[in-house]
Amino acid sequence: MLIDTLRQDLTAAMKARDKTTTRTIRSIITATTQAEVAGDHPKTLTDDEVIEIIFNLAKQRTEAAEAFDKGNRAEQAAAERAEHEVLHQYLPAALTPAELEALVEETLAERGWRSKADMGAAIRAINTEVAGRADGRDVADQVKRKLA
Repeated sequence: MLIDTLRQDLTAAMKARDKTTTRTIRSIITATTQAEVAGDHPKTLTDDEVIEIIFNLAKQRTEAAEAFDKGNRAEQAAAERAEHEVLHQYLPAALTPAELEALVEETLAERGWRSKADMGAAIRAINTEVAGRADGRDVADQVKRKLA
């Protein structure tokens, strides 16, 4: 499981005294632990759920780096980008725009979605399928174009 790999990588990063990797992996493990105990009943997360958490953390790092750049805080922006690179190592390869478009077309045809009324269900289904390989905004934009 991915969480086991993360724990092993955390140990290796700590031994190597790699502060950025250690801090980043700790943030992943903390976020997954919080997700596991959230709600009424504790649960064990699947690899797809862990990937979704990592994707969200990577997105946060990107947004934070942009905000630091706007605030003329280059050092913090560089730190956020370094953490983003560590997070990126645990994500599956991103879909190209052409691959995403093909997946959207295939899913829409497969399930018979043709109208704007189907947009919400289509976006949810495709987001579940791409899990960490494409941004939700990109999926929504593709679906809107196809169902318009």
